[in-house]
Amino acid sequence: MILSCQNVCKEFVDKKVLQGVSFHVEDHEKAAIVGINGAGKTTLLRIIVGEMRPDDGIVTLSKDKTLGYLAQNDAVSTENTIYEELLSVKKELLEVEAGMRACEQDMKNAQGPALDALMKRYGDLTHAFEMGDGYSYRSELVGVLKGLGFTEEEFSKSVSTLSGGQKTRVALGKLLLQSPDLIILDEPTNHLDVNSIAWLETYLLNYKGAVLIVSHDRYFLDKIATKIIEIDQTKATTFLGNYSDYAVKKQQLRVAAMNAYLSQQREIQHQEAVIEKLRSFNREKSIKRAESREKMLDKIERIEKPTEINADMKLTLTPYRESGKDVLKVENLGKSFGDLHLFRNVSFELKRGEHVAIIGDNGTGKTTLLKILNEVIPADEGEFTLGTNVEIGYYDQEHHVLHPEKTLFEEISDDYPYLTNTEIRNVLAAFLFTGDDVFKLIRELSGGERGRVSLAKLMLGNANFLILDEPTNHLDIASKEILEDALNSYSGTVLYVSHDRYFINRTAHRILELTQNHFVNYVGNYDYYLEKRTDHLSALEKQIQRESASGTAGASQSPSPSETAGKSQSSGAQDWKAKKEEQARIRKKENDLKKCEARIAELEARIAAIDEEMSDPEVATKSLKLQELASEQETLRAELDQKYEEWETLAE
Repeated sequence: MILSCQNVCKEFVDKKVLQGVSFHVEDHEKAAIVGINGAGKTTLLRIIVGEMRPDDGIVTLSKDKTLGYLAQNDAVSTENTIYEELLSVKKELLEVEAGMRACEQDMKNAQGPALDALMKRYGDLTHAFEMGDGYSYRSELVGVLKGLGFTEEEFSKSVSTLSGGQKTRVALGKLLLQSPDLIILDEPTNHLDVNSIAWLETYLLNYKGAVLIVSHDRYFLDKIATKIIEIDQTKATTFLGNYSDYAVKKQQLRVAAMNAYLSQQREIQHQEAVIEKLRSFNREKSIKRAESREKMLDKIERIEKPTEINADMKLTLTPYRESGKDVLKVENLGKSFGDLHLFRNVSFELKRGEHVAIIGDNGTGKTTLLKILNEVIPADEGEFTLGTNVEIGYYDQEHHVLHPEKTLFEEISDDYPYLTNTEIRNVLAAFLFTGDDVFKLIRELSGGERGRVSLAKLMLGNANFLILDEPTNHLDIASKEILEDALNSYSGTVLYVSHDRYFINRTAHRILELTQNHFVNYVGNYDYYLEKRTDHLSALEKQIQRESASGTAGASQSPSPSETAGKSQSSGAQDWKAKKEEQARIRKKENDLKKCEARIAELEARIAAIDEEMSDPEVATKSLKLQELASEQETLRAELDQKYEEWETLAE
C-alpha cells in the first residue's frame, strides 16, 4: 500500500465537505476519484499532498515513496523554451552527464594514480547515468512532448509565450518525466486533444508507479481506472473496476436504496393509518393495540431518502419550428492566419436531425470553423449556405455569448424580455441557481457555472440547429449525462466540437475528423471511428468501407419484424393476464375491507342502541327482556372483537 486515508474530515464555515473519508491506494494501482462539482474532490487531493490540513483523520504516504501532483490549470511560467523546461526535470542526470564529459577530457592528459582515480570516478558516474536511464532520457522527453501535442517546431518556443492550456501541458510533461511513485492528477485531460488523451492513457497504463486521478472524462476512466472512489454527500465509497463497472454497481445500489426507502415509507404510512383507525374505535383493547404499534413504529430506524442522480438540473431542448431537410451546405471553405493554414477546400453537408461531431488535434481549426458558421469571423475562401427555416443556437466554450458585467438575472431578462420575473427565476432554478445566486455577476462565476448559464440560454432559444463548442468542458459527470439525454431526445440538428469521447459515443451519428487541413468523414460514433481509423488501407479502400458502412448502418443482426412482434405479443399477453389477476386480488381485498368496516359500524351502532334500551326505566323492570338484550350484546361484542381482528388483518 502506497497511500492510506483514514477518517478524513474537512469543514468550511459550518459546511461539511468531507466526513469520515477512508480509502487506500496500492502500489502500481490506477485509482480515480469521482463526484459532482463541489463534492470535495480537489479538497481531498490538497489534503493528501499536504497543501491543506484536515480537521480530523490521517493521511499516510508509505516511507521513502515520492509523490507528484498536478492541480487543475496548474501552469509553469518561465523564460525557458518548452524543451529546456522539461529538460530541467533531469537536472541531476545532466550534472552526472557533465561530470562524465569532464572526466573524459581530463583522462586524455592524466597518468598513473590520477588516471586511476579519474577512471574510478568515471565508472561511478557511468553507473549512475545508466541507472537513471541516461541513454534514453532525451528520447523519452521528445516522446512526452510529442505525445502531449507539441510539434518539434514548437520545442524552441518560450514557455512565457504559450497559452494557459499549453503551459498546463508543459507542467504535465514535467510531472510525468519526474516519475514519482505516486502521480496525482486533477482533471489532466482538460487541455488535451483526443490524440493526446489517448497517448496519456497508454502512458499511464504502462506507468510503473501508482496513479490517483480526479476526472470527469468517463472514456479516460474506463481505460485507466481499476478502482473508483466516489465522494457523495461528504462520504467516500470504493468500487472495484473501471467507470462503467462503477456506473452499473452504483445504479444497482441506487435502485436498491430507493426501493428500500419507498418500501419503508409505505409501511410507515400504513402503520400510521392503522393506528389512527384503531384509536377511532375508542375501545380499550383497540387503544392498547394502537399504542403497541406506535411504540414499534418509533423504534424503526428511518432510512434517509437517497439522492436522485440528475434530479435537480433540468434541460429540455425543443425547436420552435422544424427546419428544411437540408440544414447546412459548406463548399470549399478555407481559413488561414498569416502563414498558418488551418484548413482549405472543406466541404460537407448536414441534413435535418443529424448529430455530427468534429474532432481533431488542438490548433487544427475546429473552433475557427464553428465561428465562421456563426459569422463571428469570416472565411478566407469558399462559402456556406443555411437551409430553409434554420435557426442557430450557439454554445461557445469561452462563453463569449455571456456578458461579464451582467447578473445572471439580467443575462436572461435582457435576451428574453417577454419572460416574467417568476419565469426567469424558474429557468435559473432549473440550472441550480436559486435565491440570491441570480444576482451574481457573470464574471464571478466558475467555469461550470458559466456553462450552466449558457445551457439555460440555449434551452430558451428554441433553435433547430445547435452549434456547440466543447459543451462538456467544466461540467461534472451528472451534468454531462443530463446534456447527453437532452441532445439524444432533441429533434433538431447538432454540430459540435468535443474532446469528450464518451460524450461523442453517446450522442454522435457521424464524425468529421479535421486532419492535414481536410475533413475525413466517418458514419458512426467514436468507437466506430477508432475501428476504421486504425485500418491501414488505401484512400480508395477507406472510401469503399465508408460507403459500405453507410449503406448497412441500420442492418444489425436483430430478429425479423414478425419474430419480434410474436415475442412481444406473447410477452404482452402474459403480462396482461398477470396484471388482471393482481388487480382482481386487490379489488377483492378492498371489498372485503369495506364490508368489514361496514359490519363494524353496524355492530357498534347496535351495541350502543342496546345500551340505551337497557337504560330505559320500562325495560329495566323486565328481567327477561334485560337478559335477552344482555345476551344479544354479549354475542355482538364477541363478533365485534372478531371483526376488529379481521379488519387489522385485512388492513395489513
